[in-house]
Amino acid sequence: MNRFVLGIHPVREALRAGRALEKILIAKGAAGPRLQEIIDLCRTQDVPVRFEPREVLDRAAKGIAHQNVIAFGSARGYAELKDVMENAELLVVLDGVEDPHNFGAIIRTAHAVGANAVVVPERRAAPLTETVDRAAAGALEYLPVARVTNITQALDRLKENGFWIYGLDERGTELYDRVAYHSPTAVVLGGEGKGLHQNVQKHCDVLVKIPMAGAVSSLNVSVATGVVLFEWRRRLRSSSGHG
Repeated sequence: MNRFVLGIHPVREALRAGRALEKILIAKGAAGPRLQEIIDLCRTQDVPVRFEPREVLDRAAKGIAHQNVIAFGSARGYAELKDVMENAELLVVLDGVEDPHNFGAIIRTAHAVGANAVVVPERRAAPLTETVDRAAAGALEYLPVARVTNITQALDRLKENGFWIYGLDERGTELYDRVAYHSPTAVVLGGEGKGLHQNVQKHCDVLVKIPMAGAVSSLNVSVATGVVLFEWRRRLRSSSGHG
């Protein structure tokens, strides 16, 4: 991943997570309790802070909104599938999600619901960029992203390790809130406007759908992710006796 973290919340979470940071730039004249919290965290963690004119931050951010704070850190790499699936309860697999805002929102939702990792292919996938980091609102500091050469081969490997594969597709035969979820679970989501590729569909144990009452046939992929994952979480909590 790139070396930048942009925005108050992502920078704060990077500090809280103990990510290795070289320095932090804050725009001169910017103030507020949230920026002060970042400055205090930097002091306790010995991360250098520099106050620069806003134009310096604008150039470093290359046109991306930075909320007057930029952190420079070591590059974040991708995880390995073998590492993230060990003892995992839920993995979120993306089949062709190429919009960085959707990717970041999915990472944020997956972390909120308690997923162990997000799995993406080498091709037809948004890279880990500042935009993704910002859309994830700090969740990328805690949730690993594993990159695989081939999604269908990855699904086969997950099956060999006991995972049940649930693909979300408007052509699914089961309703997402009626299907029985078995653990460990892998939920597979298709790309924007395309859904799951045919080969990926064939490697799913169950294809589920979200019933739509309106004229639009499907939801945005990041919204659909939230709908299905929180239903999975609700079901899990119900079965374990937690309210």
